[in-house]
Amino acid sequence: MEVEDDFGEARDVLDPERLVQCPYNKHHRIRACRFPYHLVKCRKSYPQVAKELATCPFNARHLVPQADLRDHISNCRDKRPVEEDIESSEKLTSLFVQGVVNCGINSSSLEHKNCLPPGLRAPKSIPHAVLEKAVSNVCAALTL
Repeated sequence: MEVEDDFGEARDVLDPERLVQCPYNKHHRIRACRFPYHLVKCRKSYPQVAKELATCPFNARHLVPQADLRDHISNCRDKRPVEEDIESSEKLTSLFVQGVVNCGINSSSLEHKNCLPPGLRAPKSIPHAVLEKAVSNVCAALTL
């Protein structure tokens, strides 16, 4: 996908060599791959400008004047992937439990079916907790 960069040149949006203009100093042109590091450096060098800029909630590389933040948020090109992630996570309402099948997707009364062979059950505790308990028991036995 090609996009016009900050200087009117058509470049691939994923091109790490694409030049990006620094929001703190308009004379700085930085390669996209170095841009996050440059932002940190310039934020320290230009504290007055940093106070006037707001960070986009969808992409920390987007620094805009605080007065323009609302407009930027409504038009940010990185907003769409975040919204799609939120929508897809809202669709996933079932909880995964090993050995248990959720038979009633999105129903108010979820029925669970145990798929384990007779005599086996799903663990009631997290394995690392079991390990920690065993280690503490061994340590307690050694101190006796």
